[in-house]
Amino acid sequence: MKKSHNSYIAPLFFLVLFFTGATLFSQIKPIEISGKIIAANDQLPLESATIHLERLSDSTVITYTISDRAGQFTLEDRIADKSVTVYISHLGYKTYKKNIDLKHSKIDLKTIQLELSNALDEVLIKSAAPIIIKKDTVEFNVQSFKTKKDATVEDLLKQLPGVAVDTDGSIKINGKAVNKILVNGKPFFGNDPTITTKNLTKDLIEKVQVVDTKTKAEAFSGETVDGENKTINLTIKEENNKGVFGRVAAGAGTDNRYEGAGMFNYFNNNRRISFLLGGNNINSPGFSFGEIRKMFGGGYSMTRSSNGAFSIDGRSFGGGQGITKSQNAGVNYADNISEKTEVSADYFFAGSSSENKTATQRENILPDSRYFTNSNTTSLNDSDSHSANMGFDIKIDSTFLINIDPSFRYSKSTNSYKANETSLNTENQITNESESNSFSENFGKNFSNAFNITKRFGQKGAFIRLDINNQINTRESNNKLTSVTNVYGENPLNPNNPDFILIDNIKRNQITKGQGQINNLQAYIKYRLPLLAKKLFLNMNFEYGRNNSTDTKSTFNADTEGNYTLFDAEQSTDFEYLDERVVPGVSLSYQNDTWSANIGVDYIYRLLENADILRPEASIKRHFEAAELSGYLRYKFSPKASFWSSYRLSNQPPQLSQLQSFSDVSNPLNTIVGNPNLEPANNHRINFGFNAFDWQKRTGFYSYFGGNVIQNQVVAKTTVDANFVRTTTYANVNGSYNVYANMDYSKDVKLDSVKTIKVSVGINGSFRRNINFNNNVQYASKVQALSPEIGLRFTWNDVLEFRPRYSVAFTKNTYNIASFDNQDFLNHDLNLNTALYLPKKFEWRNDINFNYNPNIAEGFQKSAWFWNTTLAYTVLKDTGTLTLKIYDLLNQNSNARRTATENFIQDSQSTVLEQYVMLSFSWKFNSLGSKGTTNSGNDYLN
Repeated sequence: MKKSHNSYIAPLFFLVLFFTGATLFSQIKPIEISGKIIAANDQLPLESATIHLERLSDSTVITYTISDRAGQFTLEDRIADKSVTVYISHLGYKTYKKNIDLKHSKIDLKTIQLELSNALDEVLIKSAAPIIIKKDTVEFNVQSFKTKKDATVEDLLKQLPGVAVDTDGSIKINGKAVNKILVNGKPFFGNDPTITTKNLTKDLIEKVQVVDTKTKAEAFSGETVDGENKTINLTIKEENNKGVFGRVAAGAGTDNRYEGAGMFNYFNNNRRISFLLGGNNINSPGFSFGEIRKMFGGGYSMTRSSNGAFSIDGRSFGGGQGITKSQNAGVNYADNISEKTEVSADYFFAGSSSENKTATQRENILPDSRYFTNSNTTSLNDSDSHSANMGFDIKIDSTFLINIDPSFRYSKSTNSYKANETSLNTENQITNESESNSFSENFGKNFSNAFNITKRFGQKGAFIRLDINNQINTRESNNKLTSVTNVYGENPLNPNNPDFILIDNIKRNQITKGQGQINNLQAYIKYRLPLLAKKLFLNMNFEYGRNNSTDTKSTFNADTEGNYTLFDAEQSTDFEYLDERVVPGVSLSYQNDTWSANIGVDYIYRLLENADILRPEASIKRHFEAAELSGYLRYKFSPKASFWSSYRLSNQPPQLSQLQSFSDVSNPLNTIVGNPNLEPANNHRINFGFNAFDWQKRTGFYSYFGGNVIQNQVVAKTTVDANFVRTTTYANVNGSYNVYANMDYSKDVKLDSVKTIKVSVGINGSFRRNINFNNNVQYASKVQALSPEIGLRFTWNDVLEFRPRYSVAFTKNTYNIASFDNQDFLNHDLNLNTALYLPKKFEWRNDINFNYNPNIAEGFQKSAWFWNTTLAYTVLKDTGTLTLKIYDLLNQNSNARRTATENFIQDSQSTVLEQYVMLSFSWKFNSLGSKGTTNSGNDYLN
């Protein structure tokens, strides 16, 4: 592990890049165009009509807005054009078009009447309306948003109003997370959004549609959801939906670092076939195919925590912390095999090898004393996994849908683990120490299937749905362990002697063979009865769930000849678990164009049963009953602003491992005993949120506030003896609660037609009260946290991009025990991201992070600059890219962390990926639309 480097290297050149964005605006003047839009047939105002200006010379979209509930609008901008064309469009109406002279800065178009279009014969209007707002969909016209040449979908999304793309590729729209991206309504290589956004290029896409995330069955039945997650659907131009495209890349670097990746796609209308292949030893997923940092730069967000693990669509790729070498391959298939049946399938292989070393220092807090624990661990992990998924969507007719989604998985892993741990008292005397070595093999098989039938009735919104989900998991494990544990204490024959003596020595040389199986079945049926056609519904549902599992561990100690023949009943287990529940429920829901609401109640009958085959007297059988409540409300003030709130009372039974009275002595320094008298916890959670985005002023405000109160919370209860050997059980407590809030504000300032500044500020805060035990003493702790953040993005199209971001986190821990000292923590985080696109064909990117944590203990790195720089040059008519990357330019990468809880303060640091230089080359190919004509993208349906 590296000591802290006193580096005074500051990225001064970023200031130079920023100030090159300054320019003269002598020819630019402010304009203001206003008016009112009404329907010609009934003279009523038209809300959500799109108004935009186009440049006469090249039909470039200059600016746009949407009308309010009164049909009124105001367009404001700074432009140099002397005349422009104004377009006004609304779904179901003919588009209005007029050329206007801008000799006056303020222009009033008065009242504009839109004529109805022919609904039976939709009229194509030549226009590039940037945004169209439908009932539950926001649609962006891709050609209206300018990006750099060869931009990916991710580059495009960054230009859309209300859309924020983080450095790791995660997306938020109006403050709400995007958890699904579709291509022409179908998943593209699983549900990981970044595979889509970093691989598809903007020139393939015609429109970007944003909707609330729903399951296939929810979309088919027309249900309203809470809207807390968003789905993006990318529609490909019809002429681009046939052909092949893809990308291959390879790179080699210093310290034997390497990376390779390839992707091939074949599109033939509804048929899609895709292949992925990748491998690297730089902690990267290997599926990031965008230019420069997107091609090979996935390491930044992952290596900050030195975690090589990643997942795609729920499948795990890579091992734990440290440095990970991974290989992966996959194939994806989607097609319409008939007019009524859609099918999809994919297969993934993932292999990884990771190594890690971790050092920790922990100060353990007791009511009347403290002690210290130091540990060092080394781990080596190898894992392989295979997974296959299929999906069948069978539409019997317009009212009957069947979904079948089977899934198969197989995995195996080996893990070598070495650890040593030492505990000391305040006099720095060793009270106990342990050293262990283990090697384990694990095998797992999984089959699951989701079966859904949805049948709609009539035209008022009635439907019935049946969901059946089953899962069968089997696992096997083999573990070999050798360990030595020493416990020291006062000499009972001479208690006045200050020196500790060895009072207990525990040696283990054993193997453990384990196996288990889980059979999980869940059946759910729902019937929706319309009380008011398509608006007010009575929902009746019934759920049955049965989770049956077995867990067997057989431990054998070595005999005098070194053979593992001595069965250890104390450390062996043979359990049969049963979690069975019956849940009837009813709810009332309402929906219209402005607001939607739902309120419901469920009643749970639950049986928890645990049969201990080795210790029958420890078997338990518990019955629980409880009511659960839920409700939500969404109100749309206008197309620009909405409010939402939700409440849920959930009943959470204790885990069976917490209920069983079995004593787990696998750790000689911490014996765990369950409590069969535990009661279920009731969690009350309430949330409120407000989102607003002004399409004209490019301002966004997103906020939420919430909290939860837990009754009968299950917490750990640990006692520590004089030698700091622990015994842990569980207890119910009351008095825990949590309150949290967040506010974010952003504003885009358009300097001219090519330069934009986006400013964003935000603040997160929380107040949490926890009830816990410390050495049999119950106490309360309060944690106050506040984290303001400010960010700036300066964009000069095709020239440069500069994105600084700074955040600071304040945390204060207080306790109601006099012997506990209050704790204050402070952490600073600064990010600087730049991109320079000059000279032509070059692209230079820098990702810099500075972290400072003054609370880290001596011996751990308190601060570090982490700087990645990448230079790329396009060749072969922009189909090839040569890339040079320097990872951790200043050689200061660190993951030193301080963790504070009610019972301890811990500093830790583990293996990180260190500095390397890599040269790589990528080549892309694309024949989509090569035989057709190029569509300007300016057509849309009324």
